[in-house]
Amino acid sequence: MGKRNRTHTPAFKAQVALVAIKGDRTISQVAAHYELHVNLVAHWKKPLLEGAATVFDPQGKNTPPHDDTKATELYEQIGRL
Repeated sequence: MGKRNRTHTPAFKAQVALVAIKGDRTISQVAAHYELHVNLVAHWKKPLLEGAATVFDPQGKNTPPHDDTKATELYEQIGRL
């Protein structure tokens, strides 16, 4: 039997990416500490760095408001089908 794939929570990914960003340790050292592959740590670090500016942006990446009329129309179509 080989290793099973693990599922990591977003909080864990953020924690690992923050440790990697700090720069106290190399990505290889961070990956070894958390028993992860180096590529995983690098892939988690990249979106955190790219999206960090939106945290301080008052506009941010807000989701568009939910259109209730569109949803109602779609539910009616589903009911007719």
